[in-house]
Amino acid sequence: MLKLMKKLTIEPENNKYDILIGGGLTEKIGSLLGQFLTERIPVAVVTDENVWSTHGKMFSSGMGGIDFEPIIMLPGEGNKSLDGLSCLYDSFARMRLTRGGLVVAFGGGVIGDLCGFAAATWMRGVRLAQVPTTLLAQVDSSVGGKTAINISHGKNLVGTFYQPSLVIIDPDVLSTLPDRERRCGMAEVIKYGAIRSPELFGVLDGGAKFDLSRIIYECCKIKAEIVSRDERDLGERMLLNFGHTFGHAIEKNDGFGKYTHGEAVAFGMVMAAGIGESLGVTELGTTNALRCVLARHGLETKYPGDATQLAQIMASDKKSGNGWVRLILLERIGKVLIRRTEFSELEILQRLIM
Repeated sequence: MLKLMKKLTIEPENNKYDILIGGGLTEKIGSLLGQFLTERIPVAVVTDENVWSTHGKMFSSGMGGIDFEPIIMLPGEGNKSLDGLSCLYDSFARMRLTRGGLVVAFGGGVIGDLCGFAAATWMRGVRLAQVPTTLLAQVDSSVGGKTAINISHGKNLVGTFYQPSLVIIDPDVLSTLPDRERRCGMAEVIKYGAIRSPELFGVLDGGAKFDLSRIIYECCKIKAEIVSRDERDLGERMLLNFGHTFGHAIEKNDGFGKYTHGEAVAFGMVMAAGIGESLGVTELGTTNALRCVLARHGLETKYPGDATQLAQIMASDKKSGNGWVRLILLERIGKVLIRRTEFSELEILQRLIM
């Protein structure tokens, strides 16, 4: 049954679209996508084995009489690659997907990023709908138009900005989410509180049960406002990368498998806060406050790896220069800054993770 639906409108330059949030939306997916189907055109639904086995029957029923072809990928970060991209291109060619077609990304962040990049580049762009099925994707990666794949040199080094035509968020699908994936998403939720909303951060620190739909709405609202002002990550949008420079380095250092994206970002936020305190730009006690909230939601906060290796990986990050890296640091909970940080200053990192 469809519950109360909320709508946000995101307005990056020349590409206005809606984010729909409501329980039961997957059961009505066909009616929501119908506005893009003025004629009989191919609809490619890109998903993975885990999502399709759990939600495929409901999705298929919700599509009503709309013809579509599911393209079912193996699960995992390994498919966010050149090989995974090639697989999608082959599928699009086989089903004769034209520029008038529609691609639906039905899955988590990996599917959303991969599918978004494929849609952006197939025939120089076909319409895209994001239907995220993980908490992390619902609050973050499905909104804002960042698409990318990984290569051996690093995470998200090949990508583009490509806004979807619609984002459909159904919190009900999260009921089947494994605990680890839920914790992964909570790291991104905590990030939003840390960078922009002390009120949200306080709710997450309170320990009481909270309304997950409301939390998703608040996170999407923050991101929609930022992306509408800075679509291409040239200024304010960089603030959304709090914890991610360290997090991406951790993921690469550990082979994109030991830690989930959210777990790596949790470590990264603590590192960023700790470095900020050591450099005198972050209010004392902020790192401990972050540790407490992350731990409350089941996330580890002390990375056991090698700081020297992380610094070397960060040197190849797209946010780095010759001898420096651009870091997002907190002034205090709810306020962030962008700081060009010399690699020599990252020696602090060794003390933070030992």
